[in-house]
Amino acid sequence: MLISYTSKELDLLARIMRAEALAEGDLGMLMVGNVVVNRAIANCLTFKNIDTIEDVIYQPNQFVGVNSSLFQASPTTLEKNLAKRILNGEYYYPATHALWFYAPPKNTNCQATWYNQSLAGRYLNHCFYRPKSGECNELY
Repeated sequence: MLISYTSKELDLLARIMRAEALAEGDLGMLMVGNVVVNRAIANCLTFKNIDTIEDVIYQPNQFVGVNSSLFQASPTTLEKNLAKRILNGEYYYPATHALWFYAPPKNTNCQATWYNQSLAGRYLNHCFYRPKSGECNELY
C-alpha cells in the first residue's frame, strides 16, 4: 500500500477521478488519481500539511470536479477498483510525479509551465505538471 486510507477516502478518490477525467477513460482517471496521491505524499509547495486523500480533495480551489454531479454520485465497482490500484502504488506517465493537471481549451497546446512547474506531458485532454527537481523530494 502506497498510502493509508479509509473506505470513505477510497470512495472520495474514485469519485474525484471520475468527476475530473471520465471522458479520458480508465487511464485518464488513473492519472488523476496519481496527482491526488502525490499531493497527499508531498510535503512541499502548497501541499504542506495536506496528508490525507480527504485533505487533498477538499483543499480549497483545487478540483473543479468536487462541484460536479459526477462527484456527488456513489462510485461504481470499476471506479473503486481503479482507485485501489492507485492507492496500492500504480503510477502512469506523465502523472508519475505530477502535482497539477488541467484541461486546455480544445485544439490548444499545453502551457510550458503551470503554477510555475514544468510540463511533464499530456494525455488526451489533460496536461500534467511536476515540481522542479529538489522541490518535492517525497515524490522522487
